[in-house]
Amino acid sequence: MENYQRPKRLRRVQLAVPGSSEKMMAKAAASGADHVFLDLEDAVAPNAKVGARSSIVTALRTLDWGKKTRCVRINDLSTQWAYEDIIHIVEEAGEFVDTIMVPKVMSACDVRFVATLLRQIEKKTGMKRQIGIEALIEEVEAMQEIDNIARADPRLECIIFGAGDYSASQGIDIRSIGGDNGYPGDIWHFARFKLVVAARSAGIDPVDGPFANFKNPDAYREECRRAMILGCVGKWAIHPAQIDVAIDAFSPKPEEVERARKLEAAYAKAEAEGMGSVNIDGIMVDAASVRIVRNIIKKADLIGM
Repeated sequence: MENYQRPKRLRRVQLAVPGSSEKMMAKAAASGADHVFLDLEDAVAPNAKVGARSSIVTALRTLDWGKKTRCVRINDLSTQWAYEDIIHIVEEAGEFVDTIMVPKVMSACDVRFVATLLRQIEKKTGMKRQIGIEALIEEVEAMQEIDNIARADPRLECIIFGAGDYSASQGIDIRSIGGDNGYPGDIWHFARFKLVVAARSAGIDPVDGPFANFKNPDAYREECRRAMILGCVGKWAIHPAQIDVAIDAFSPKPEEVERARKLEAAYAKAEAEGMGSVNIDGIMVDAASVRIVRNIIKKADLIGM
């Protein structure tokens, strides 16, 4: 098995950008998003896909992306474009790419195929840095295989729930998405929950996918909240207007971070004195509760809070 050290990356928001639009890619580079993926798949018409590869290479090589994670979403592996998407992007701009996003992953074999191709290109070009993989879960077959997919290859850093295609795959009524549909609960609860468990058990990031109505920030904020509560690290933005909402939803508040650091310090002191728990402001902190506290601290450290 390959020795790939998964970097810790911020994915509070993943901004989708058409790879055929130089203007939008320039705006994305200047945005406040943690992560930007330049798209060759759904956002690009079939007759523009080949040309968009060169546009993406130019954007990756010439724009100032700051500390953002730079990702390219290729076409799905059942199409004629996918393998040349990877070859063109990585051979021409591999040193400027952090991850490759693979849509409509169906099995662990799909992830391994992309990982193998990346390894070959890196050897051929003499690249010193390795490129990670992000996988989109968009089909019911993939959801059934999600545990195997999540553990498919060390390069896999993240799995993402793509509700749009998934709803078609499961036969969900499109009118039930993104509004008050009368369904008794969150229509995506099971799918999100299953994805988060698979991701966390494999040590990778779970991310929630897009919310189409970017003119409804309140509904988007609620979807962020639901995903965050279950353990997702972030959510897609299909429009810059969604960036700040997602970042706010998936960032701990300063007072939460301050309290978490206080509780951890108090528990460490108690542990050093031979005690298994400590009472802080009327709250009992033990080994189990301090794990939750440390999750907040890890997130704050990654953000730089």
